[in-house]
Amino acid sequence: MPSRTPGGRGRAGRVTIADVAASAGVSTSTASLAFRGSDRVLGETRDRILAAAAALGYDGPHPVASSLRSGRSGIVGIVVAERVGLAFQNPVALATMDGLSERLDSVGYGQLLLPGRARPLPHPDPLRSLPVDAVVFATRGEEFDQLLPLVRARRVPIVGIEGPHADDVTLVEIDDAGGMTQIAEHVATLGHRRVGVVMRTTQPGETHEPGPAVPILEGIDEITNETIRGRLEAVARVFPGAVRVEAGGRDSAAGNAAAHALLALGDAPSAILAQNDILAAGAVSAARERGLDVPRDVTVTGFDGIEVPWLDIPLTTVKQPLRGRGREAGRIVDELLNGGSPASVMLPVSFRAGATAAPPRVLTS
Repeated sequence: MPSRTPGGRGRAGRVTIADVAASAGVSTSTASLAFRGSDRVLGETRDRILAAAAALGYDGPHPVASSLRSGRSGIVGIVVAERVGLAFQNPVALATMDGLSERLDSVGYGQLLLPGRARPLPHPDPLRSLPVDAVVFATRGEEFDQLLPLVRARRVPIVGIEGPHADDVTLVEIDDAGGMTQIAEHVATLGHRRVGVVMRTTQPGETHEPGPAVPILEGIDEITNETIRGRLEAVARVFPGAVRVEAGGRDSAAGNAAAHALLALGDAPSAILAQNDILAAGAVSAARERGLDVPRDVTVTGFDGIEVPWLDIPLTTVKQPLRGRGREAGRIVDELLNGGSPASVMLPVSFRAGATAAPPRVLTS
């Protein structure tokens, strides 16, 4: 038997599960089952074990030892599309992670947030050794090639929310193309013909000036983010002559700058279709700064269906199930870790008419 120090404690004075079992008058295996929440331990026995543990100052099995025995850490890694601090400023990311965390919490998994790696680190990546049982890419379509090989090397299940797209990734997709088509068709029905798109940045985590105004499908094959590309292609099917400006960031200031670039064109668009609601809010402010009324002088639409509390007019937009897609990703993780083979899913979206879209203004001489 292992030696005991005075007072019934294990080596170095640490209380062990065996000490708790002896104090409660049960076997070590029964005490271990009680701490794992097994229903094989009667309530009265569990209470006695937990009371003995409290009296001895024992908080539970050592996490490293437990993970070595089980081969599981109980932790799911969650990759966000930019620095963690920036992710927490984004309402889309917050709602998605809230739904994901809600589901993972309900089945007992802890979560570890990890920033995306668009470029390799100058030092060994900590993901090589972090204890994770599965990894969820909550990256909104970013592919992050630098991280995928590291995760694959861990041989753990991979779940993606709108990306990355690969055979070994189980995806929770959103009907981006269908939603953007609804928006474009609505704007076309109103009578608009000159359309500009404020496109999401392809450089997450970095802030820069907006890109130039270019035809909507120019260089489309170079855009690796399938969410961004799919939304552009959907607009192009309705408005093949549309132009786009890539925003220089993901906040409303970036949307404002990109919309100013569109509205400064000689043949300025009468409708601006922004690829998310935050960019759309910036476009509304840009129009007003130029003395234009929304929607009388210019129509502005968004995508996501989030609350934009600082905007005094409800956006015409597409609502997607942000918390729902997070919960769905959590469900898939749980199924994969329990030996299941869940399929990728696509969740529906819905058009939401606001007050920022109207027929184009007819100017009289």
